[in-house]
Parts: sequence; C-alpha cells; structure tokens
Amino acid sequence: MVFGRWEDAVTLYQDYAQRAGFDIRLSTVARYKGVITHRYIVCSRFGNPNSNTGDSMDVTPASSKQRNSSFKVTDCQACIKLKPVKGTEGYSIYKFIEPHNHGLVDVDNMDLTRGRRQLTFTEQEFIHKAQTSGFGATVSHRMQASLKGGEHLVRGTKTDHKNFARDIREFIGERDAQMVIDKLNGNMLHLENFYFNHTVVNGELRSLFWVDDICKCNYNAFGDVVAFDATYDTNKYNMIFVPFTGVDNHQKCVTFGAGLLYNETIESFTWLLDSFLKAHVKHPRLVLTDQDAAMKQAVSSVFTESTHRLCMWHVTKKLPAKVCGDKLENTDLRSRIHKLVWNVFIKPSTFESRWKDLMDEFDLGDNNWLNDMFEIRDQWVPAYFRDLPMCCLMKTTSRCESSNSLFKVYSSSGNTLVQFMLCYENTLNAQRFEHRRLQYETTTTSPKMLTSLPIERHASYIYTHNLFKEVQKEIHKGLYSCGLDRVETVDGCRISFVNHHDKSKGLVGEFKVTFTLNDGTIECSCRGFTRIGYLCRHIFCVFRNMNIDVIPDQYVASRWRHDVLPPKIFSIDARYLGGRDEKTIKRQEATTLFNECADRVRGDLENLIDFVEDMRMLKEKIYQAIPEKPAYNSKAVVISDLTGYSEPESVTATAPKGIRNKGCGTSRRLIGPGEKAVERSQKPKRLCRTCFTYTTHDSRNCKAKDPKGKKKAKKSSNSKGKGAQDDA
Repeated sequence: MVFGRWEDAVTLYQDYAQRAGFDIRLSTVARYKGVITHRYIVCSRFGNPNSNTGDSMDVTPASSKQRNSSFKVTDCQACIKLKPVKGTEGYSIYKFIEPHNHGLVDVDNMDLTRGRRQLTFTEQEFIHKAQTSGFGATVSHRMQASLKGGEHLVRGTKTDHKNFARDIREFIGERDAQMVIDKLNGNMLHLENFYFNHTVVNGELRSLFWVDDICKCNYNAFGDVVAFDATYDTNKYNMIFVPFTGVDNHQKCVTFGAGLLYNETIESFTWLLDSFLKAHVKHPRLVLTDQDAAMKQAVSSVFTESTHRLCMWHVTKKLPAKVCGDKLENTDLRSRIHKLVWNVFIKPSTFESRWKDLMDEFDLGDNNWLNDMFEIRDQWVPAYFRDLPMCCLMKTTSRCESSNSLFKVYSSSGNTLVQFMLCYENTLNAQRFEHRRLQYETTTTSPKMLTSLPIERHASYIYTHNLFKEVQKEIHKGLYSCGLDRVETVDGCRISFVNHHDKSKGLVGEFKVTFTLNDGTIECSCRGFTRIGYLCRHIFCVFRNMNIDVIPDQYVASRWRHDVLPPKIFSIDARYLGGRDEKTIKRQEATTLFNECADRVRGDLENLIDFVEDMRMLKEKIYQAIPEKPAYNSKAVVISDLTGYSEPESVTATAPKGIRNKGCGTSRRLIGPGEKAVERSQKPKRLCRTCFTYTTHDSRNCKAKDPKGKKKAKKSSNSKGKGAQDDA
C-alpha cells in the first residue's frame, strides 16, 4: 500500500489501533540528506521497563529521586515500518507486525489511553480561558464534562488539565515581567492612544502603569471625580494593584487606568500619579482616597489643581474603637455624630458649632482621636466641599472596593503578571459590556412617566435611564412634596421660598430658590445641582410655577447625557483590548457556524445523520489537504497563541521578589474590637454544659465556674506533688 505522505499511514494505523484496543506512538526515524528513509510507528507499550531499583543508602533529596509508579511498557513489538517509494514522494509499509504481548484495551476504555488524553487546541484554549475568568483547571474539566455529556467525551483527565495549566506558568517562568513589558510596548506602537510607563531597578520591575484609548475617552467625560485605592493578592509577586475609578453616566463604576507598584511609599505613589497625569493631561476636580499618609503626600504634590478628600467610611468606622463603649452604646451619640457629619446641607460654621455642642454635652473634649478628626475636618466632612461641583458623587471609596472586588473575581493571588494582565482585560471587557448594554437600553426603550409634566418627558430624552430615575424622583417630589410659601422680587431676581414636606417627618425645611431674570440662571440654597449635577426638587417646583417645560441646557451636565461618549467607544474594534487576530476571529466564526448548523438540525434524526456524515467528509477533505504541522502545534507556539504574549528575545527585567506589604500577610494584622465582635457574632452557638445556655463558649472557659476554687485545688495538687518529690 502506497501513501502520498507518511502522515496518512499514521492516520490509518491510528484508526486501526482505536478499533483493536491499543495506542500507538511515533518511534525511530532515519534521514538521509534531510529526506526520511525509514519511519517506525510502534505500539505505545513498546520499550523495556527501567530495571533500576532504589538504593536504601541513597541520601539524595526526595525531589530528585525516582517516582514510585507502575510500568506501562512491556517491550511489545507490534508496529508498522515505512520507507519511501523510489521515483515518487510517497511511502509504503514494508513491514507489519500484528501480535501484541499484552492484553488489548476494551473499546469502552479507549478514552483513557494516552493518545486519547492528548489535549486538542480547543481543550487547551478552554482551560486557559477558564483560568483567566477565575476558574481553575479542575473546574474547567468539570465544565467540559457537563457541556459534552460525560467525562468519557472529554479529552484528558483532571490531571491533564492541571498539567496544562502548569505548562502555561512554566512557559512564562522567569520571563514574566519582560513579556508584559514587550506586550505593552507593542500596544503603544500599534494601538491608538495607548499609553504605558514602567520603571526597572537593578533588573527588577518596580512599577507599571497603562491606559488605553477607551479609558482616556471615559476620563474626558467622567474624570471630574477620581478615586483610587491599593488592593492586594492579585498576583504571585505581591505587587500592589492600584486601579483608578470613577462614575459613568449610568452611575456605574468606570476604570480610567491602572498600575502595579512594588511598595506603598510616597515615591511610588508620586510616580504613579505622574504617569496618570501624563496619560490624561488634565487634573481631576476631586480626588478621593483613604487615610494613607503616602497617598496624601503624593496627591498634594502631583494633583496641584485638585481637591483631595478622605473617605468618610474609613473615618466613621473607627468610632466604636475610639470612643467609650458606654457612651456609644447607651446614648444617641453615635446616631447624632453620623447625622452631623453626613449632613450635606449645612455650612462649615454650622457644623463647627454643632460639633462643639456635641463634645460638650457628652464630655468628649479630651478625646484625642475626635480632636484629630476635627483638626482635619476640611478633608472629609461634606460641609467643607459644598461649593465644589460634583462633591457628592463619591463620599467614600466604596466604588473602589466594588471595582477591586470585580477584579478579584477574575484574578487570584497565584497568577503571574501575564495571567493577571489577561484577567484585567477580561474584567475591563465585562465592565464595558455592561456600559454598552445600559446604553442600548437607554437608546431603544422609553421609561415610564410618573407625572404629566412636559419637563419630565424632556428629561427622559437627554439623560440615561439610570440618571433619569433620579431626576424623575426630584420632579415627582417637586410636584407632590414641595410647595411655594412666598415669592419676592429683589434687584432683578425672583426669590421663591419653597417648603419641603415629608410624609413621616412633616415639614423638613424651607429652601430659597433664586432666579435671575436677566440671564436665566437659577440657584437653590440646598445646592443640589452643584453637589450632584442635576436640578433639585425645589427648582422643579419653581419651574412648574413659572410654566417652564424644558430643562435649560446650562443645567444639563454633559457627564449625565446619554450621548456624551463618542460612537467609537461602542465599535467592535474597541472590544479587543489587545488588538484583533484575524486567525482567532475566523476560527471563532467557524465554530459559530458549526453550532448554528447543529442547532438547526438537532430535532430531526435523519438530518442529524446527514449532517454528521457531511462533517466527517469535510474532516477527511481537510486532513487530506492540510497535514498536521508540528511547528504550530508545539507547546510553546500553542501557549503563545493562547495568551497573545510572545517569547522575548532577551530578558532585561524580571519580576520583583521579596515584596512585603500590608496585604501580603495572613494572620499578623491587629484586629480591632469592632471586627472581633463581628467575628464572634458569626460563630455558631453551642450549648455550654455549665451554664446551660447556647453561647460562644463551653464548659472549659465558662465564667459561671468558680475560678478561685479551681486555683486552690490546683495549688493543693502541686504542693502534694512537691512533697512527694521531697520524700523521694
């Protein structure tokens, strides 16, 4: 029998082996001047077992000793041997040895043979994609088994899947940092408006910052308020991940860029903020962080045109640990402090007088922590930011915490930098898809109206749905909860006094709305438009009285408009953060076409049979036309194709080692009383056999026992023992 290629003979022998119950592998190959002269394809159990035995006197470390496992080879001689046919490019089988010296595998167990356990590119891609989406190799194998209808239909076992995940990490190895640097440098060359900066010290990567074109567009639209916070356990080197977060026009988190740092020093944060400013050029109006001292110094030195604000939650959460528990628990001190510091309507002078009264009433004038917080009140109390536009967009770093938790859904502490960057891209894709979905709903649906006022319908045309719900609430409250008390005209200004009523509290207060007749400007004493960027209920009450049916353009903040972003943000090209690979796109298209055809014929057995036969013929045609090419099936090429990261020609930067930061420890952190109380409350209750109550202690440490009597008994026993020793 003559074959056009030696691979065709391998395919034939492989089919025969699958039916007979054994596996094959390639063996000896002889070449002369680059041309194959002989090719052996043997049974997978060909070869002699290793007869070396362990030496009981060997002191070699266990890691280098031979693994204790069963032998699979039996020196089976079954094989076929090929040689070229003279005068042609074909090959013929010149020897066929059929008998085996071992039992054949049952056909039902052929899926466990080594040949059938070899992972195809599709399985390898699934493992990799699952890993960058927060699922391990074991879970990916379980998902494959569920999708395909059983583990016998999945190539490879759980161990094979875990081994391939290990192979990806080994492929990256010590070249991790260099591969990331090369990839980001390539993005700067080939992607529009991509910015990247990094530092290397003594051959180690120390800091990294990157931002793409969509991040820049989002910052131009929503970068008036920016929050950033350090997060940990996102990579195996303990590098600190610092994403920059804002709020988009759908009131969702949006990322403006991200960085990785070696440590949390002033110099590191200063470099990071400098890189951020180089990428985005303009300063944010307001910067929100926690009370980290290094962040504070860096913000003041870099963002010279910005106002720095501390997270209110990080301040107020310390209250139970800093104030006497009796005063906090048995009085209304806690609620009154919260009511005072969270009040967005009062002026600074009012806050200071009320704070002083509160301290005097509860005799807290000598509390050092409260005095320290009062000294820096202009950095965290809302009353001191009331004149700053969009000051109430973010008062805490909860947006950062939400964003960080989303990144941790995809990433893990064991990821390399390459894997972390892939997880970051997946997270950003999920975030941008959510924005695109909300944008689609805004442009294709109409919200329900609560009133018959024309100004409400006008608001629905200009705002996104999520923001419109907030504006609609103000319009509704302005109609049913607010009323004009009196109107005065002073110096060309129409001054309206609006009473704000609440169903449960009655009269909330009186607000002054000033309308300038010359230029049409309007302002409310609650400063709602300044604080949040849309008009308050008191102004809508005045508009209704003045028969104004549309919101003036000057009071429609561009950041809340549904069309604030350019169309390129939602294009298909914008969905590929690392660029588009045509081969990958076409392969995905082929998979989609196959699935669509299979779905179409799934309910008709005859059509399914014909479809399977057509696929089998197509497979034979493709296998005949395109022989297997080991060059692009090698492990290195496959992993490079999957990750999109190429092997670097040289390594000039390695990943940092020995990083010890706040988030890398496990149990050394001091726990405050508030956190201890929460942990105790979450423990399951059990029955104490001493006090017979369901509680968190047991008989060994129950307070109902007599500790004095116990000590006396112990002392008595010790003295007896000592006396016995003396007698001895």
